[in-house]
Amino acid sequence: MKVELAKTAGFCFGVRRAVDTVYEQTEKGEGGKIYTYGPIIHNDEVIKDMEKRGVEVLNSPKELEELEEGTVIIRSHGVPESVCKLLEEKGIHYVDATCPFVKKIHKIVQEESRKGSHIVIIGNGSHPEVEGIRGWAGEAVTVVQNVSQASDFRLENKAGKVCVVAQTTFNYNKFKELVEIIEKKGYDIIVLNTICNATKERQAEARDIASRAGAMIVIGDRKSSNTQKLFEICSDACEDTYYIQTLDDLDMNQLRSVETVGITAGASTPNKIIEEVQNNVRVNF
Repeated sequence: MKVELAKTAGFCFGVRRAVDTVYEQTEKGEGGKIYTYGPIIHNDEVIKDMEKRGVEVLNSPKELEELEEGTVIIRSHGVPESVCKLLEEKGIHYVDATCPFVKKIHKIVQEESRKGSHIVIIGNGSHPEVEGIRGWAGEAVTVVQNVSQASDFRLENKAGKVCVVAQTTFNYNKFKELVEIIEKKGYDIIVLNTICNATKERQAEARDIASRAGAMIVIGDRKSSNTQKLFEICSDACEDTYYIQTLDDLDMNQLRSVETVGITAGASTPNKIIEEVQNNVRVNF
């Protein structure tokens, strides 16, 4: 059996930066107890390891409001502007580990909102990254995730301006499709493709490997948006695509008659898990 591992599999720059930030803070031992506002990344294995080191996850604004001391680390997905203001008002020390590419989108929507543009975010409205981006825009903001929502999008003022941005991990081909629908409405529109280059490269490589493989393994947390997108892309190109979080989820019997197995992983999947899966597939076959 041939096993092909995607070169782009595993931690992206933004995720590695955020994870390293947490571990650096725990090693410093300064500023009291360490908290993250929301899981620092979408990977349960990483979160469990951080919890062993005394890091606690705050999951709601209420928990944040009740906090009196310690250090809060802003997760890689970013947060609404209101969260940063609350921490500043309370005098709580915080470290911003927002991915720089996400931070760039915050600045774009903030500036374009001030200019009077209606912001359209193409992405998953319930994802923390999109919730964060929305929190830096003004009141005139719409989240579009599918064709139906793009078709229904309307401005009361037909002469109004529209600024379109994207969740960094959104499917690039779907982004183009939704943008085309919105552009046909004839508004004064500016489209900024804010999908991360690493995401595009990861998706393109995954599609290429899956198209040549007899079976495809996608490794990542179930809550990881970018891993879900990889699974969708690979499933379209390879009928036998398997979504796993760790080696324990993989049924080796499903691979016995396959000549080529492709492996990719989401941006929040640790190398340790990827290597474990790859090594076990090679050893067993």
